Amino acid sequence: MRFNEGIINRQFFYDEDYLVYLRHLKVAADTFDCKIHAYVLMTNHVHILVTPKTSDGISLLFQGTGRHYVPYINKTYVRQVSLWEGRHKSSVIEADNFLLSCMRYIELNPVRANMVSHPAEYKWSSYACNAQGVDNAIINPHELYLSLAATAKNQQHAYRTLFDLSINNNELDLIRSSLQSGTPIGNDKL
Repeated sequence: MRFNEGIINRQFFYDEDYLVYLRHLKVAADTFDCKIHAYVLMTNHVHILVTPKTSDGISLLFQGTGRHYVPYINKTYVRQVSLWEGRHKSSVIEADNFLLSCMRYIELNPVRANMVSHPAEYKWSSYACNAQGVDNAIINPHELYLSLAATAKNQQHAYRTLFDLSINNNELDLIRSSLQSGTPIGNDKL
């Protein structure tokens, strides 16, 4: 499983832009057999927690999404620019100990950016699905998430309670530095 970040110039201006990106992300995830567990679309970057079936699945996921989204943006806003600033960054994570922390890191991004006071207020993330049970065709729950409780309602409740606690600074620093350097996120790092 990998935690990924794609940095782009500001390319989400209106609701339709986010929706178009999500449609292309869903098609690419299905096409390249990638299971998306969490995501957030910020105005200038995306965070995605994904388990690919193949070693090149993540690269193909980003390429497939961008192959359709970039022409949409350039045509819609009459531009001729590259949206992506280099290759996506990613880090392998140790799921047993860091999956839920990475999910929270992703879905709390708009809170850390002072865009909203709670992740439930930001509609361009997987929080509504993972914490509130809102249908989202993009999300494939990870086994660890499913093991939070026996029923979907109780899984959502258990997941919501994780947001009552802040991510400790050691985990936050570990996630950020691992993502920047491409090194694995695991217990031997703490």
